[in-house]
Order: sequence, then structure tokens, then C-alpha cells
Amino acid sequence: MRLDITLLLTACAVCLACNRLAAAAPIRAVSPDGRVRIEASFPESENTVGVPHYSVSFDGKVVVAPSRLGFELEDGSVLGGPCEVISVEGRAVRDAFTQVTGKRRAVQIEVIEIVVAFREAAAPGRRWELILRAANDGAAFRYRFPRQEGRESLVIQKEQTEFRISGDASTFALPLNGYTTSYEKRYETKPAKDLPQNWLLGLPFLFEHPGGTWAAITEANVAEFAGMYLAPAGDGSLVTRLSPLPKESRVAVRHTLPHASPWRVVLLGDRVGRLVESDFILSLNEPCAIDDTSWIRTGKTTFPWWNGFYEENVDFKMGLNTATARHYIDFCAATGIPYHSLDGVGNTAWYGGPIVPYQGADITKTIDGLDLPDVLKYARSKGVRIRLWMHWKGAEAHMHKAFPLYREWGIEGVMLDFMDRDDQEMNRFVRTAVALAADNKLTVTLHGCPKPTGLARTYPNLLTHEGVMNLEYDKWDKVGITPDHEMTVPFTRMLAGPLDFHQGSFRTVRPGAFEPRNDAPLVIGTPARTLASYVVYQNHLSMVADYPTAYRGHPALPALAAIPTTWDETKVLDARVGEYVVMARRSDNGWHIGAMADGKLRTMLVPLTFLPAGQFAAAIWGDDLAAKHGISRREAQVTSADKLEVELVAAGGAYIRLDPR
Repeated sequence: MRLDITLLLTACAVCLACNRLAAAAPIRAVSPDGRVRIEASFPESENTVGVPHYSVSFDGKVVVAPSRLGFELEDGSVLGGPCEVISVEGRAVRDAFTQVTGKRRAVQIEVIEIVVAFREAAAPGRRWELILRAANDGAAFRYRFPRQEGRESLVIQKEQTEFRISGDASTFALPLNGYTTSYEKRYETKPAKDLPQNWLLGLPFLFEHPGGTWAAITEANVAEFAGMYLAPAGDGSLVTRLSPLPKESRVAVRHTLPHASPWRVVLLGDRVGRLVESDFILSLNEPCAIDDTSWIRTGKTTFPWWNGFYEENVDFKMGLNTATARHYIDFCAATGIPYHSLDGVGNTAWYGGPIVPYQGADITKTIDGLDLPDVLKYARSKGVRIRLWMHWKGAEAHMHKAFPLYREWGIEGVMLDFMDRDDQEMNRFVRTAVALAADNKLTVTLHGCPKPTGLARTYPNLLTHEGVMNLEYDKWDKVGITPDHEMTVPFTRMLAGPLDFHQGSFRTVRPGAFEPRNDAPLVIGTPARTLASYVVYQNHLSMVADYPTAYRGHPALPALAAIPTTWDETKVLDARVGEYVVMARRSDNGWHIGAMADGKLRTMLVPLTFLPAGQFAAAIWGDDLAAKHGISRREAQVTSADKLEVELVAAGGAYIRLDPR
């Protein structure tokens, strides 16, 4: 009844606004729990009479102050100037679905939605709509452009949407060099008022509002639209920027009418972990478009490119050849790793030709010395499946021929790389490629790409994105991937969706001992931290990226291989951005806990109050610098009333598995 009462009260409030040009009553949607409010208003001033704005509040505190809405169109006119409200409609939306891959299998969302229809006050009197949604964990809005007489198309130059946040807010921002980007940068921590106005910021953009409210700005359901960025405008204000079309720098979106923008999303919570736990972004996408999803399976995969095709004590030359592929397949079969990836070495792809720039190589052919039919036959005999990396332009040129062949051959899936864009054309390509892959029962991962926007709900064969500075940088970056960066990523990039972090190496070094190298690169941390990362980072095709000999005989390898790659439930037990995280995820009846921290020694108390009644057997892998491999394992019997104490060395970690007795 709470939903219906809220909706009724909202409808009563907004009816006063209909057909009024100025001084209209606010139009608001309030979340089912009453904590989140998103509001359309019409502030009166000399320059903005009748101009729609929006604002977002949490627990009665303004998180996004009244901010401008609108677009600049191709002819230079602005859609979103003075206007009148011609109708207001509201409804309660209850959405429940099963997610094939995710942080939670059973997703349930309840929102209040308000649709406000506007007409420009002046000629030509164009119509547009604003859709507001309020959920318990966030607010969202999108623009809708209806078909109307005399207008058949929409051409957008710029978006004028603002996000006015408090200048005192603490922000975690991702400054990028431009719209052609793989999102592989370090996050910067600054007060909102100090964000340089020449920065272009990637999403999600995380901030802590004074008073302890956490929020993150991002977008969802980007279909036939340009990707969204933010530009600081001073004193905490942020202005939307859209990725322009590659050959039309003054145009961002071209489409026939009707059309709709992506959702502009503000995740909200009284703790940062609440944002991590949210499925709001997924819920803003279309339902699953795949009738039968039984063939979609998650798992871990090798990725020899990361270790430079390094190996020890083999009687053949490592590289893109049949012997190397068989060697990796044997490793996968012996250790329970379901997938082996064929990628590239140096600047040569498995299909021949340079990796970059792509020069037309056929992705149905292989380089000399790599007998793909033999590799596939051998993999089948061992119960291992093969994945294929490729440059996105190779997919664009050949996927309508190649993807059906891959299905016929028994290929598990593909990785598309080097998109480095999210303009309207690239977003169209990605959606087309993922849909075609689904038609041919292929899973997909995206590398060299911006953040996800929830497309995995519609196409759950899309397993993961990169879009983050990750452990591949340990191959060449002098600083390497630092513990504080690793402790920022779960609360920034990962809010948008699953991410590939290239993890898996047990060849770790202490902070200060790191140096980059291409072959057999080193990782800052500990083996227990490596295990914990498979719980902390949501990744449905996580890598086991090191070379086989580096794993063989390691006491933590069986634990690594057994950690699930999709989850039934997720809880953030404790966290501080940039410093530490303790995360618990459930698979069936078992729970897995990952604890990771920055470069400081830490003692963590892990509360087990989330456990159901009964006893659980706890297996705890922790840092032990005196042990041969730097890791030790202990066991305990626990219940929900217990707390587990774990000692983390600098850049350390702990992994805990809890199974009911």
C-alpha cells in the first residue's frame, strides 16, 4: 500500500502544475521508502521563468540542487527553455527478474515513476517529455522526444543537463584526455569546488555529500545515443558533455522520432557500500532479449598476453602456436579452469596481421603454426573451451560470417578490443555485435572500452567490460597498480557494472619492490590479496592471467579455481574508499568474503551477522610472510554471532570461504 499512497499523494501535488507557465508547483517522485526524492521545478528568476529544472534529495538533504535541463539542437535552438506542462502521469513500477550473471541472481526493484509532458512556450512549440524515477537506492531521469507534426528527426549538438552538487562535497573523479578513451586512468580525490574546469570526467563520478550521504552520477540504457561525460563548471557544478560523432564533431546524436535519451542516474546511500550493492542501473535497461539463456556460462580464462607468453622448462617455443595452446589446455584441464583464450603476442594477432592498427585480416583464419582445428579438437577432449580475442574492426568486417562459424566450431566466446569510444556509432556497433553473438551462442567481453551501462540485463551473454586501469599496467607503468587505486576501483568504475582487472598472479611483491616488466610481470600485494580480488571485483569472466608454471604446486591454486564467477547475493560489510573493503558474496548456500586494504597494516574484524542460523565451516586464507608462499590457511567453526579477526600486511588481503555444516 505504501507505493499506491505515495503515488496518489504525488499525483495530487503535481496536478496543480498542469498548464501553468511560471511559478508551477514542483513535480516530484518519492521512493517507496520515502528517503529518495527527485523533483522537477520551475524556478523564477529574470532569465529562467518557466525553464524546467530538476533536483535530487536523500533523507531530506539536497544532493543535487536545482539544475538546468535541456539540449542544444542542430540549428542552435535550445529544447528545454520556457515551457508549459501539458500533462503529468504517475505510476508505481514493480520489476522482478532473474539475472544470469551479476552481483545478485534475483533482482527486485520498486520505483515511483512520473512522466511530465512539456510544450515550448514560444514557437515552434515543440513537445518533449521528462521521465522521473525514484527508487530506494537512487534517482534517475531521461528525456523522451515524441513524434510530432512537422518533425521527423532529432539532431543534437549538445546536452545542457547540469548536476549542481555542493562545493564542499568530496569527489573521486576520473579525468580523461578526451572522448577517444579506454577509461584507463587514475582517479583523483578533490573537493568539488576545486575540480579543474579544463577536466573531462568519465563516469561513474563518486562524491560524498557533507553529512555522510554518498552519491554517484552515471548513465544507464545507452541505446542509439552518445556516451555521457561531465565537465566541471565551478563551485561544484558539473555540465554534461556528449561524445561527438567521429566525422561530425558538432553533432552527437542523429535519430528519427520518436526517440529517448539514456537514463541519467544518481545512485544514493547513507554508506558507500549501498551503492556497490545496488542493481538500479540494471533495472533501467530493457528485459532479457534472449529466450534461452541456459548456454550462458561464466568462468575463469587464461590470457597469455598478460604474462608475455612466458613459461619455464618447456621443450618448445612459446607463442601463437599449437604446442603453446595445448600446453595451456592441459593446465586448464588439470586445474579446473574452463576456458583458454587465443589472443596475440607482440603486435601479432592469432588471426595474423598486426593487432594495431587493424589491416583487414580475416578472423576466420589463423597464423601459420597455429592449427585451430587441432586445438579445438584437443580442447574438447580435455573438457576445455576456447575463446577468441579480436580487434573490434575485425569483428565489424567479418562477424556476420565469423560468428556463425564460431558457433559451428564450438567456440565459447569472443573478446572485442580497442573500441576506445562510446559515441552513437560505436554504441550501435557494440549492441549489434553483442546481439549477433547471442544469436550464435557466443559470450562477449569488451576491452579498450568505456564503462558499462547495464546492457547485460538485455543481453546477459555480455559478461564483462574492461574500462579501467588494471594489472596490465604492471607490464609497463613505473608506478604500477597501487593498493590505493585498487581500493578506489570498487566504489567508482565497478558501480557501473562488472570489470576485468587481469588478476590471478601469485608472484607478488611488497610495496616499494615493484618494477614493471613485460614478460612475467610482478604485482604489488600478497597471494591472499589475489584470492580476495576474485570476490571484491565483480567479473564474470575473470582471468587467470599468469603462466602455468607460476601456479603449479601453489597451495592457493585450488582455492582460486573454486571461487565462483557469478553470485546470488552481495553485501559490503565494511569499506572506506581508497583504504579498505570487506565484501561478502553468496553462491548457493556458501559465502565468500574478500578483504583488501591499502598500503597500511590493518587488523580487520569481519562480522558474520549476515549468515543464516546454524554452523558454518570457515576456511581462511591470510597473509603469512614467514610461510614459503606468503600465505597460510586455517579453519574455524562459526555462526552468525561470531566475528573473524584477520591480520592484513601492507597491501595485503584475506579470503574466507564459509560453508554450512
